[in-house]
Amino acid sequence: MRTLERERPALVFNLVESLSGRGALIHLVPMVLDALRVPYTGCPAHAVYATSNKLIAKRRLRDAGLPTPGWFEVNDAEAPIGERRWIIKSVWEHASVGLDEDSVIAAAHAGALRAEVSRRLPALGGEGFAEEFIEGREFNLSLISQRSGPVVLPPAEIVFEGYAPGRPRVVGYRAKWDPSSDAYHATPRRFDFPPTDAALLGRLRALALECWSAFALRGYARVDFRVDESGEPWVLEVNTNPCLSSDAGFAAAASRAGIDRTGVVRAIVEASA
Repeated sequence: MRTLERERPALVFNLVESLSGRGALIHLVPMVLDALRVPYTGCPAHAVYATSNKLIAKRRLRDAGLPTPGWFEVNDAEAPIGERRWIIKSVWEHASVGLDEDSVIAAAHAGALRAEVSRRLPALGGEGFAEEFIEGREFNLSLISQRSGPVVLPPAEIVFEGYAPGRPRVVGYRAKWDPSSDAYHATPRRFDFPPTDAALLGRLRALALECWSAFALRGYARVDFRVDESGEPWVLEVNTNPCLSSDAGFAAAASRAGIDRTGVVRAIVEASA
C-alpha cells in the first residue's frame, strides 16, 4: 500500500494469481486497490473472490439457475450419495493444483467420501470438496470486453486423444504443466467443429454470457464446461484471471477471433477505464 501511494499509478494491470503461493489470497490485491481507489484491469475484487472459492461460485451458479454439477462438502451430513463417481478438487487452488486422473473416485457412502477428501487436503491447499464427475466432453469459452459489451471468443474443446475406455478424461495438473507426461500431449485443444455441434456451441455461448452477468465480470474471463453424454452442458468453473501467455487457451481463442496480443491488452485496459 505504501508503494502504491508513493507511485500513484494511473492504472494497475493485475496479473496476481496468488500470494505466498496461496490461491486463497488472490482477491487481496484488488481489494487493496479498491481501498486506495487505484483503477486496475480485469474483474473486480468481489468477482475474483466469489469465483476463486469454488464452493461460493457453485452456490452462486445454482442460485442463478445455471447448471453446475452436484457437490459434497466435508461437513455435509451423513446421507446416501448414490451410484456415481466424484472428482476431488481444491476449494481455492486453481491451475489444476492437486488434480489428476486419480482424483476421480467412487465412494460407497458419505463417510468414505469425506475420509477421502480429508486424506487429500494437504495436496489441495488445505481445503477440498468432491464434485459429481461428468462423463463427456470438455470446453473452454473465453470472453473479453468490447465497446458493445462482453464478447465470447471462439469456443475451444479439449480433445482426449487415445484415452482407453474407463480412463478418466481429466485436464489435470500433468495435462496442463508437465511436458514429459502422456496427458500433456494427449489433450490438445481444437476450434473446428462439425455443423452438428452448432446448437451446442450456441448454448455454451449463452451460458458463458449468463455467467458473466451472474458474477458481474469485467475485462476478460474464461468459463469451463463439461457436456455430458446426453448433450447437456454443465458449468465447472468461472476463471476471472485466465492465463494470458502466448501458448495459453485465452490467447489461442483471441487469435482465432482475429485479435492479436496488443488488441487483447488494449481491450482489457479500455474495459478498466
